[in-house]
Amino acid sequence: MRPTAEVTRISDGRRWLMLALGVFAQTSSSIFIHGTPFLLPALTARGDSLFAAGALVALPTVGLVCTLIAWGYVVDRIGERIVLVAGTALMFVAGVAAALVDNPIAFGALLFLGGVGAASSNGASGRVIVGWFPPDRRGLAMGIRQTAQPLGVGLAALSIPWVAAHHGIPAALLVPALMAGVAAVGCLAGIVDPPRPPAKSADRANPYRGDSTLWRIHAVSILLVFPQATLWTFALLWLHRDLGWSLAAAGALMTVTQFLGAAGRIGAGAWSDRVGSRLGPLRQVAVAAVVVMAALTVTAWTGWWWLAVPLMVAASVISVSDNGLAFTAVAEIAGPFWSGRGLGVQNTGQNLAIAAVPPVFGLLITATGFSAAFAVAAIAAAAAIPLVPRAGGK
Repeated sequence: MRPTAEVTRISDGRRWLMLALGVFAQTSSSIFIHGTPFLLPALTARGDSLFAAGALVALPTVGLVCTLIAWGYVVDRIGERIVLVAGTALMFVAGVAAALVDNPIAFGALLFLGGVGAASSNGASGRVIVGWFPPDRRGLAMGIRQTAQPLGVGLAALSIPWVAAHHGIPAALLVPALMAGVAAVGCLAGIVDPPRPPAKSADRANPYRGDSTLWRIHAVSILLVFPQATLWTFALLWLHRDLGWSLAAAGALMTVTQFLGAAGRIGAGAWSDRVGSRLGPLRQVAVAAVVVMAALTVTAWTGWWWLAVPLMVAASVISVSDNGLAFTAVAEIAGPFWSGRGLGVQNTGQNLAIAAVPPVFGLLITATGFSAAFAVAAIAAAAAIPLVPRAGGK
């Protein structure tokens, strides 16, 4: 997107404020979506099977994937500000209600509804960044924006198990709900929809027709999310059950890995700005993910815990570094009139995979152990490497 006169009237400070609001809104969404797997110890402790507990904690992701493309369509039609405010407000209401109900069916339905609200920030805050930042700073800005996901997981690892243990499972949902309420107020006051250039017929053309670039990026992101989701969902349980760590110690390490992952996303974004490409770094991150997940598989299987734990930390960082690269590439290639839907498709594919990991990999771990789950994640990452496009824009 070329800067317009209106863009030049927005100060750098205002751009970074909107970036901060987008990060905060997405962080609350990330805690709601990806924090619920940290309820697994509490759910299994009360007698739920790993499969049943996994299915329950996947409900926010199910709500998210059912509405990502719809939210993206609304973003393309009416802009980002309204979508961000409405979605975070819905997440606030659903989370507070979940903390107040006793009926398990109602609790599950509210988890689903919270996921619907959480979906709003995935495409909307990304469009704000792509719309307001110039190309030579967009990779860095989007990398910062994408830190919201690992930061949310890290904060969830630190808070959700403790709140669930001391105040009950429903009360743990107040953590992301209250954050979402603050985000709704902040976005209402601080977000400005980015301007769009005058529309030409070529700008409104479907970028998915006659070109496989976007579809290939979506496929790559789906495959690369398996290592990420596997570690987010089961690493804490692996540390607790197989290594004998306390939940507090395991949660603290998971928090550290997520903060390191956030730094990795910023670094990957800055790297892509420097080399002038999103896809080249994406390919190299995929290769690194295969190597480290394969090494983690071997060390977990052999019981070399002294090496397996550092590899788990490294894998947690590498496996999240691709998200900002792919996200930026999709937004840039799709253009200002399709980026909302493009980002919706991008996030739908990834979150469908994330939703499948808790119950499916839970069965796999129950039958064969954690090392088998790490191996399957490594195979998925290996399948992504040849799919990364070698052309298709920065």
